[in-house]
Amino acid sequence: MPDALFSSISGLESPGRMGFVLDLPAAPPVQPNAPSVILDRVQDAGNVGTILRCAAAFGFRQVLALKGTAGLWSPKVVRAGMGAHFGLHLLESVDATTLDELGLPVIATSSHAGEWLHQARLPWPCAWAFGHEGRGLGDEVASRASAAVRIVQPGGEESLNVAAAAAICLHASAAAQAAGASGPGPA
Repeated sequence: MPDALFSSISGLESPGRMGFVLDLPAAPPVQPNAPSVILDRVQDAGNVGTILRCAAAFGFRQVLALKGTAGLWSPKVVRAGMGAHFGLHLLESVDATTLDELGLPVIATSSHAGEWLHQARLPWPCAWAFGHEGRGLGDEVASRASAAVRIVQPGGEESLNVAAAAAICLHASAAAQAAGASGPGPA
């Protein structure tokens, strides 16, 4: 393909002059009891890709993206995910009722309510739910949560970026599980 043509179709400032076409995977079924991440209307593609990368890094192998979440296979999500897509079980545009198939405790995140993350006994496996950048979790997801946590922010900011919060929460679960401190948690 001529360089000029490649430059016109790439979203990158300095494209790597390679490309490929692949079929997107068929919609898989939910994997019950798999450590999971739930994305509830997270709209920024960079945030979604970063959360996918964190999920893969911290042992959460399944991601359920509810309707209204940025497309998991959009170019910006794929770039921000840095290859995490290929190690994750991805479900896209699911309805909140699909969460009932998980068979796991769902941990809701909030910037203003819930137990402090550093004091919480985190269940393993579990499903972490992260919500819209401005409005947080919707009622359909929040009502399915068995616990809610928040992150200490002594600096006084109103909230954290959802991808930063996800990294902190997923790391806390991985660290607790590695240390043997996780347990059944809230029912």
